[in-house]
Amino acid sequence: MSGQGAPGAPFNFRLAFLLAMAMFVLVVDTSLMNVSISAVVRDLDTTVSGVQGAIALEALVSAAFILIGGKTGDLIGRKLAYILGLLGYAVGAIAMTLAQNLGAVILFWAVIGGIGASLLLPAMQSLIHGNFEGDHQKRVYALVGASAAIAAAVGPLLGGLITTVWSWRWGFAGEAVIIAIVLAGIGLVKDVPYHGDRSIDLVGAALSIIGMGGVVTGILVWQEGGGYVGVIIGLGVMALGALVWWLRRRKARGKPTLLDPDLFTSKMFRTGASGQLLQQVALGGTMIVLPIYLQMVFEYNALQAGLSIAPLSISMFVIALLAGRGLKRRPASVILWGFVLVVAGLAILVPIVPIADSGWWLTIPLIISGCGLGLLVSQLNNYTLSPISDERVSEAAGVNSAAGSFGLSFGLAFAGAIMLATLAFTFTAMADSSTVLSSEQQQQVSTVLEEDAEIMSNTGLEELLADETPEVQAEVLAINTDSRNIALQVALLVPILAGVLGILNGFRMRRLPDPKASGASEGMMLG
Repeated sequence: MSGQGAPGAPFNFRLAFLLAMAMFVLVVDTSLMNVSISAVVRDLDTTVSGVQGAIALEALVSAAFILIGGKTGDLIGRKLAYILGLLGYAVGAIAMTLAQNLGAVILFWAVIGGIGASLLLPAMQSLIHGNFEGDHQKRVYALVGASAAIAAAVGPLLGGLITTVWSWRWGFAGEAVIIAIVLAGIGLVKDVPYHGDRSIDLVGAALSIIGMGGVVTGILVWQEGGGYVGVIIGLGVMALGALVWWLRRRKARGKPTLLDPDLFTSKMFRTGASGQLLQQVALGGTMIVLPIYLQMVFEYNALQAGLSIAPLSISMFVIALLAGRGLKRRPASVILWGFVLVVAGLAILVPIVPIADSGWWLTIPLIISGCGLGLLVSQLNNYTLSPISDERVSEAAGVNSAAGSFGLSFGLAFAGAIMLATLAFTFTAMADSSTVLSSEQQQQVSTVLEEDAEIMSNTGLEELLADETPEVQAEVLAINTDSRNIALQVALLVPILAGVLGILNGFRMRRLPDPKASGASEGMMLG
């Protein structure tokens, strides 16, 4: 092979930089949506729960299709899959600059953009392997990994600045411009042919989509007050169980499978992938709850919200960088302490919620949790993939990415749903026990919340109560303030519980031998 990195070959920095730009867009995209929730809600005349649902759906689509996306790249060519993935993201970004309703966001940004991500990530992995060799390959992985880490660190700040000074639409327009620049350099990319089995496990693919999709979609339907929630979630769980049975059956018969079930015979891989999923549940739950809290309770604009969240993302970036280079402790111990710090920081936040009057109150807890997430980011990928052979590491990385994306979508959806359900319950209970509200007003509150529970700022609520007496206005505002605080405290229990389960999983890791470094797994940091 005569790719970049062969003896005497110059390093193609332009191609490496374009790959890093593509990764930057992937990571910064969701940060932009998180800190712009209130602006998107206002401009599209929609609801917080609707936007939150779209964010969760985008992560879910990426998770549900990422294994299929890798196989698609094998069949149509990794370069074409890379191009289609970029175009999918571009469609989503351009649609966001023009969207006039939530339906457009869901269809173009969440669904088409999510499918784009599922094609882009596996293809990028293969293209880096095929276009670079040796030390050059390691340099590209370092550059792309650094791009992802920087995007995660500055995403809330950058998104908040653009949204506040100009508009959230300009942020997505900027994404489209970056993608256009990356596509303009596509001639630098050499395709990487696939010589393996080209058979497709259609049943396994369908079961994986129904399984992951059913669980998260059921939660989103519950959040929006829809019916058949138990049936939808039950269908998802049954499909996941059927997927396990199907993969084992196909493997025993020597037929091609969506993924090799023997991957899970490794205890290190199982515990590592579980840790990845739990880390992303904690991150997703936190990153949907906090922006809503800051924008709806403190009525912060996007820049203020981004600045308030920055301690979490920046500390995660710094600690991941430091721990990845110089930490000499056992990886399992580092992962365990990572989850401990995540839980500690979030647990400190819970009693702070009702007394905080600005984002400054969140700084220390977020730094603590960010340090924990940084420790996890520095270790989990290599820990999970180290026991996997070089021939199977790409497939294992796809499974690991799918677990992370599913965890992220689950955390986003479940934390948001719990928050709205708690809000409806506490608001109704407080209204029913009020001595200021009449029976008719209490019944009206119950009816409205039964149809659509929604986080609302006190300023927005004051506008709706303009025709009521001052006593009723003051009572409803007080109930709203207390209910939101309780709802957000309960929602924080979702990432806290994920962190606690991560601690228990960390103890399991400590009983296993330390992983040995795998040359192929060193670069598997994508997604």
